[in-house]
Amino acid sequence: MRSRTISPNPAQRAAPRLPYPWYYQPLRWLLLGLAWLPFGVLYVIAEGLYFLLAYVVRYRWRVVLQNLRNSFPEKSEAEIERIGKEFYRHFAQVMVETIKLAHLSDAELKKRVRFRNPEVLERYFRAGRMALGLSSHAGNWEWVLTSGAVWLSAEADGVYKPLSNPFFESFMHELRTRTGAGLIPMRDTLRDMVQRRGEPRVVSLLSDQAAGPEDRPYWTTFMNQDSGFYTSADRLAARFKAPVVYVSIKRVRRGHYEIVLTELYDGDAPLPADEFPITDAFVRHLERDIRAAPEQYLWTHRRWKHKRG
Repeated sequence: MRSRTISPNPAQRAAPRLPYPWYYQPLRWLLLGLAWLPFGVLYVIAEGLYFLLAYVVRYRWRVVLQNLRNSFPEKSEAEIERIGKEFYRHFAQVMVETIKLAHLSDAELKKRVRFRNPEVLERYFRAGRMALGLSSHAGNWEWVLTSGAVWLSAEADGVYKPLSNPFFESFMHELRTRTGAGLIPMRDTLRDMVQRRGEPRVVSLLSDQAAGPEDRPYWTTFMNQDSGFYTSADRLAARFKAPVVYVSIKRVRRGHYEIVLTELYDGDAPLPADEFPITDAFVRHLERDIRAAPEQYLWTHRRWKHKRG
């Protein structure tokens, strides 16, 4: 006699398995509840976070001070501490602005993040070309990709390193893609670009992260310190003949940012072997932006933990 397969009941079929342990659900509800609050209330909460981070917990305070001292040796200790405190206030605002993405409309996001010259990328999209966008942990880096998906006519994808915590990986993935942006795990970057090389789009890289000796970094002086940078921008641009733009994001006032695109490479000129002119140009532009608004850079990051061999 032929056996019969027993189908799950409708209730079982309708309950997809959570990608994280169930006990994270109250935290998810809390964060989504916060996202419904108006910006004015969220910025009051940000002031509380600022006080907690800067004066109570003193989150990575020594790292922040050391990074600032090394980057600005010409500044007094009082100036260094002032910039450090201003950074914590900015960081707290970025935290609540990121949570707000859960319930921020495309129209509101477009009003709060202004692309001053999207035509720099649009002309490549019209030609059916893929471009690379090099961004950093400046301004509100979480609003760069999401606003790009709203402003640009082609798809905006971001290369990222998945988080180890399953809840925060799931939650941040949801926030980062809710406006239509795509995410590419770092390990899949080359495969994704090979498979989709004929599609007009921009692939965003956070290019200021610290590259270790095993990554064969490009070493240069950045903010008065010997710094290693990933060279993936030069290698990918050369392989795919992809134009490259520098993405500068600056806060013009609380909750409002401006993005300016600067072409670093047109995708046509030959690139010298074993040299990294695109990465070097990115470093110079980023350093200029940091010096103009030092409080808007992520100083808690151990950016200079690696040393040249």
